[in-house]
Amino acid sequence: MASVGILLAIALLCGSPAMAQSGNSNGSATPSAKPSDAQDSKTSDPDTTKLKIIVMNSDDKPAGNASVYLRFNQAGGFLHKDKLAEMSFKTNEDGSVKVPNVPIGKVLIQVVGKGLHTYGKWYDITKDQEPIEIKLERVTHWY
Repeated sequence: MASVGILLAIALLCGSPAMAQSGNSNGSATPSAKPSDAQDSKTSDPDTTKLKIIVMNSDDKPAGNASVYLRFNQAGGFLHKDKLAEMSFKTNEDGSVKVPNVPIGKVLIQVVGKGLHTYGKWYDITKDQEPIEIKLERVTHWY
């Protein structure tokens, strides 16, 4: 009885990768092709816009390598209710982030940087949006 269970487990473990790879005959990765097609269709979407966020510290120096999180409602979730979509980015050395497809409307922007206070605020995004400049205060060390 135990040997039948072992054989069944081996058959399931060996059969899964073969089934996952059998759908692709030419060896190229199908999932990587689909997001680029979806990305091309989203760039022409009239309900989205490009956004630039500039993060500076209190000394007016760029805050490089800070984490920038965007959160917004996206229509068409389960049972056609709005669902909360999230995106995360890191700032460049010049403290900027370019976000390709942001829906027009309310967007929550949160910023976390090493040695800086965290930041979060809701913004109303319009079609022709100016760059958003965020200034973060330094954390006071208590030692």
